[in-house]
Amino acid sequence: MAAKEAKRSVSAPVALFAIVFGLLTILSGGLVLFGGHEVKEAAGNVVHFVLWFNFLAGFFYVAAGYGLQRKLAWAYWLSIAIFSCTATVMAGLVLHIVMGGAYEFRTVVAMMFRTIVWGLIAQVARSRGKLE
Repeated sequence: MAAKEAKRSVSAPVALFAIVFGLLTILSGGLVLFGGHEVKEAAGNVVHFVLWFNFLAGFFYVAAGYGLQRKLAWAYWLSIAIFSCTATVMAGLVLHIVMGGAYEFRTVVAMMFRTIVWGLIAQVARSRGKLE
């Protein structure tokens, strides 16, 4: 039983992180998308496809966190999908920048962070053994 509890104790913080990260992503993206003129101005050179992706992905972050907490097999596959989609959007952002598109450096940093985080979450989900 101690081994099972150890597995839960390692994955529970990861699941909680995914949920909180998702809620914060929804909040921050929603503020920029649906906030007033001041919020949009403060956001600077928004790359709209990245902003929309991140906002919508936040809902999937929450779902993946829930699934990881419950040890559901689909949560691993959802984590892989989030990682893959995030990496694809990151590549799109790089292309946007190379083609001379306006952007904020913090967007690049945030997308790198998101890509790394979801790669790690998917690895943790995989390494936690049998999901139901």
